[in-house]
Amino acid sequence: MHIGIAGAGLLGRLLAFELARAGHKVEVFDPASGAEPQAGSPARAAGWTAAGMLSPVAELERAGEEVFQLGLRSCALWPGIVAALAQPVALTMNGSLLLAHRSDAGSAQRLIGLLQAKAAIHIHPQLLSRAELAQLEPAVNGPALAWLLPNEGLINPIQAMQALAAQATALGVHWHWQSAVNDLGNGALTCAGQARPRRFDHVFDVRGVGAKPALPVRGVRGEIIWLHAPGVQLKRPLRLMHPRISGYLVPRPDDIIVVGASEIESEDRSPISLRSTVELLTAAHSVIPELAEARMVHSETNLRPALPDNMPRIVNQPGITRINGLYRHGWLIAPALVERALLPMAGPDSEPAQAVNAMTASEVLS
Repeated sequence: MHIGIAGAGLLGRLLAFELARAGHKVEVFDPASGAEPQAGSPARAAGWTAAGMLSPVAELERAGEEVFQLGLRSCALWPGIVAALAQPVALTMNGSLLLAHRSDAGSAQRLIGLLQAKAAIHIHPQLLSRAELAQLEPAVNGPALAWLLPNEGLINPIQAMQALAAQATALGVHWHWQSAVNDLGNGALTCAGQARPRRFDHVFDVRGVGAKPALPVRGVRGEIIWLHAPGVQLKRPLRLMHPRISGYLVPRPDDIIVVGASEIESEDRSPISLRSTVELLTAAHSVIPELAEARMVHSETNLRPALPDNMPRIVNQPGITRINGLYRHGWLIAPALVERALLPMAGPDSEPAQAVNAMTASEVLS
């Protein structure tokens, strides 16, 4: 088939890669100037500004069974995807840590109880002793309470975005940069400044916030800070459980630790606020006191695409499929959503068709 994709963020790159290696002819359209990240650009995909945490259990704090199951499936899919990419992508599945200070023990215990009630019995949070915490993460020296979520992981978003685009290109995908899509229909899409639509056998709309008004999507502002912290070693993602500030720390190459993530109901893309900077860095320092000597090298804001119910959605119509609403769960659920969206193109005996259950209620079939 001849496939057109509107959007070259995480979903667009995953779709292009999967469709191209299945033998389809694929063209991707995006307003960005190229495949590499462009700091400060309004066309910058949300996938660039993310921690890359693969945390189906931890996300149960704000999500339900559907996101949980999509996350579990994506955690199973990511190793195979990364193995098929020529460029290296850091992927670890050695768990994540939930941390809490003693003054927040009550709220932390309530959250742990919530996760235990929602999660499958074999992946409950595991309470760690101080000695066990010190063995897993020696740099953590502030929180009094810690729980291990053993089945969670971390992917490097920047490496993955670059590797997916490069592999898709090697498979014959054609990228149309600086090409904003204004309209999509049955097997057709129209770019800004063009009077006539381009025709395809099928088109995918994965434009995120740019899909308005076709979908009631909104942007939810997120902010992150990069710290350069030589000598501070982290092996897995850390989440601080706090009644007001829900912060995380994730390791990156070259002694970088990413701190995030605020969640603000605003479509403002301006630089990070003083309030967010103070709150995030205070939380990070309370977890790892050594970060007092770290240097701020980068801060970033972006908009997560969210639907009114904050749930992902696949909308199938003749000649067009729309995928949107990944909210704060993009890297966690994207592979499973792409797998489900491509089921109509797979035979009944294919691996995806055997692996994926029926569509859930949030995935609207029109």
